[in-house]
Amino acid sequence: MQSLTIEQYVSRQPAYAWRRFLLRGLIRTVGYTFLAKVSSTGKHYIPKQGGCILMMSHISAIDPVVCMGEITNRYVIPMTKIENTESPILRFFVWWWGSYTINRDTVDRRALETSIALLKAGNMILVAPEGTRHPEGMGEPKDGMAFIATKSDAIILPAAISDTQTFRARWKTGKRALAHITFGRPFKFKTDGRSHIPRDELRLMTQEAMYQLAIAQPRPELRGLYSDIDRATTTTLQFLGDEAV
Repeated sequence: MQSLTIEQYVSRQPAYAWRRFLLRGLIRTVGYTFLAKVSSTGKHYIPKQGGCILMMSHISAIDPVVCMGEITNRYVIPMTKIENTESPILRFFVWWWGSYTINRDTVDRRALETSIALLKAGNMILVAPEGTRHPEGMGEPKDGMAFIATKSDAIILPAAISDTQTFRARWKTGKRALAHITFGRPFKFKTDGRSHIPRDELRLMTQEAMYQLAIAQPRPELRGLYSDIDRATTTTLQFLGDEAV
């Protein structure tokens, strides 16, 4: 993807469809049969079309693959850390699916601009707002997701992952990993048509979105910093009705 301009990469998305179809089929057949027992609730919340951010809680290395396999009414495009291209196997996986990378050591403007362009073109992208795994429970997020969402007017779909943090231990004993995704209520941020959102408001948007992710999380011990869901507010959120998804 790095050899393409952002415009070229976005316009090429339809060409990745057959690759994603094959790989998703492989995940759902071989992967679900031998490697992981996957289940999900709330799939009726997944928007059928339009720019959408899948806001994923991140507790293990297999979480993105589980999301890629479990969403079947469209394809989700992961924003993956650039370190994943250092492994030949992972690099092939990233290339075949047509994912794009982010450098977490800096403000990666190309990754941000690519995300915005993909969303404006009606795609679904996968973002872990914390930027890294938190197997012990939800941690402190960055404001990048809120920035991307407000610039693209994207729908945000919470995807709370549970059970995957034990996958290595289960594989070592010859058992399939467990994985469950709980999709929460989709929403947008209220921008009132503004193209620039002040930093303090972006922070509030991020915090309110994280509480929605915590509310979707069925395992209280995985809510981490957002365990007290009674503190959740929705000042900056506009929830979508069933007709919008």
